[in-house]
Amino acid sequence: MSNSEHIRIEVGFDGGQIMSALVTTEAADELETALRTGNEGAVALDAEDGRYTVPLRRIVYLKRFAREGRLGFGNV
Repeated sequence: MSNSEHIRIEVGFDGGQIMSALVTTEAADELETALRTGNEGAVALDAEDGRYTVPLRRIVYLKRFAREGRLGFGNV
């Protein structure tokens, strides 16, 4: 993965399944845009733990988590 900023998303599917992943902000934006425009088909998400191909017509909701503050050295 690139050095882009990452964000946690949660995707809810019809049938009750939920997927949570840490993806780049660009991937989260792409998924959100595809859902907003009513696209059919699928979106490929490159996540921290692998690649997910998500069928857009099965998505019930998308939750985009606020950026997490992390404790430790180097935070300003």
